[in-house]
Amino acid sequence: MKTKTPFESGYYFPAEFAPHTATWLSWPHKEASWPGKIHTIYPYYAQFIKVLAESEQVCINVNDEKMLQFAKNCLQEAGVDMSQVQFFLHPTNDAWCRDHGPAFLVNPAAEDHRKVVVDWNYNAWGGKYPPYDLDDVIPTLVAKHYNIPVYYPGIIMEGGSVEFNGKGTLLTSTACLLNPNRNPHLKQGEIENFLRQYYGVEQILWVDEGIVGDDTDGHIDDTVRFVNEDTVLTVIEEDSADENYELLKGNLQQLSAMRLQNGKQMNIVELPMPDPVIFEDQRLPASYANFYIANTSVIVPTFRSDKDEKALNIIQDCFPGRKVVGIDSTEIIWGLGSFHCLSQQEPAV
Repeated sequence: MKTKTPFESGYYFPAEFAPHTATWLSWPHKEASWPGKIHTIYPYYAQFIKVLAESEQVCINVNDEKMLQFAKNCLQEAGVDMSQVQFFLHPTNDAWCRDHGPAFLVNPAAEDHRKVVVDWNYNAWGGKYPPYDLDDVIPTLVAKHYNIPVYYPGIIMEGGSVEFNGKGTLLTSTACLLNPNRNPHLKQGEIENFLRQYYGVEQILWVDEGIVGDDTDGHIDDTVRFVNEDTVLTVIEEDSADENYELLKGNLQQLSAMRLQNGKQMNIVELPMPDPVIFEDQRLPASYANFYIANTSVIVPTFRSDKDEKALNIIQDCFPGRKVVGIDSTEIIWGLGSFHCLSQQEPAV
């Protein structure tokens, strides 16, 4: 008998702004992700966890007891509410839990398991950063801990490449999902079918581009984010000489032409890009869109830029019921990702 897919069984991936049980993280330890600088990120990472712990559990994958103790010390030093933090001895290769962590789907009407995990294959953004064998099995380890079913679609997918409104619509980018370094054997229509069946969505909307410096080949969580079921924040570049200007203008035009399932146009809120963040002659993928929506707060990366305050105010207007908290991400972005890339929500059901 053919096993039903999550979609066929009534499961779906909730929007990030829906209530969470917890946030999952994988403690950063890979020196090569922050060459020469990994020690500088921990105070900001701990600050992120401190804000998360104000309104939800924080579940952290660590490699061993030594790392667990180091993590505890960092968090205690930052004044984190440790009663909200739980550690798991789940060894990882790297810290990007958005991409290797569990994709939790829910079905509030299910008789036995109202929550399941989808374990996509993971190849570190097209095989760029081996090894990734430990990261690839994290979703299954988490599901084992909870004793809940796991689905295996058998194709490469990363959490940062998809964005959800919780009402059947998924946003993604052709730059990433149609890149031959992910699933070269699949055409766009076949990939859409996997997205429908294993994320429990009905509509897939595509923009073309990611931002310059993004080693993920254009993850959507750096460019376009749902803030409610019919509103997106999208980054734009105001400087016409900047290399992101045309790319993001193109995305904006595509978003404007889209219609949701109910036939309505999306509300589009424009968010400025920060001034370019350059380190060792490398343009880093700094974007205010890489925020994380927690239960009572929205945690936004800031970049010591004149545009930080403007961006925080725009995001705050989009989340009247939550506190917007800016945390300096200038050190963290050297790893080519920020708070959204580092985290994966576990929805409440």
